[in-house]
Amino acid sequence: MSYDLAVWEGERPADDSAAVRCFADLYDRYMDTEEPAVPPVERIALRLRPPGTVAEDEDDTSPWSTGPLISEARGPLIYFPMRWSMAVEASAYAAEVASSMGLNCFDPQARQLRP
Repeated sequence: MSYDLAVWEGERPADDSAAVRCFADLYDRYMDTEEPAVPPVERIALRLRPPGTVAEDEDDTSPWSTGPLISEARGPLIYFPMRWSMAVEASAYAAEVASSMGLNCFDPQARQLRP
């Protein structure tokens, strides 16, 4: 079982209802399509490719359920799963990083923006 988060570039939705609609639109446009994948925007791509990062989690210690994480990014959106057992800490970290970069962080399970 995994816990998913969505992070995207763009104007912050006014409330959780607007965030649900914005996420659904971005997901349909960039993830749930048969069109060729759109490369991630620069702010998301740069953050996901820190120097010295190992692409595979050989020790099975990463909170992310997929790798490399950049493979989950399309255009202004990254939608990524994390291990349920590490979700509290990992999602708080992801929300903090997103906020520091001026990106939106959305919890699709709770259907709400992360602070």
